[in-house]
Amino acid sequence: MTNEQPDGDEGTVTVRVVAAVVFDDEKVLACRRKPDKAAGGLWEFPGGKIESGESPQEALVREIREELGTTVLVDSELSTDTTVVDGLAIQLACFRTSLAGPKPEQSLDHDQLLWIPLSDLGRLEWARPDLPAVRRLVDSVRS
Repeated sequence: MTNEQPDGDEGTVTVRVVAAVVFDDEKVLACRRKPDKAAGGLWEFPGGKIESGESPQEALVREIREELGTTVLVDSELSTDTTVVDGLAIQLACFRTSLAGPKPEQSLDHDQLLWIPLSDLGRLEWARPDLPAVRRLVDSVRS
């Protein structure tokens, strides 16, 4: 299975990506995209594209190691949502994870890392593909 797949008659391309919702006690890791990157200045859960031949979980472990220089243990899938951004359909699968290595202090793609309580996630300005997962996480705290 390739990462980018044409969808139906419209010719929209779907990009399959994964993100880690890294839990540490009652907080999760939010990362702000560097200004020179796509969605610069917006917050996201760290992760990236699924490469050909990778499972979502394998892609997530690889991406976190590359971006944040640490290792995560992948637990359950929290959500999968598709969001169209600039003509691309981004299918984002978010997974509950925990750190198996040191807490990250820097990132290749982000200029700020923040450990934030679930109840405060809505205070950040998130990239559109991450918003459905953010809403679910915030709603889970309210219920």
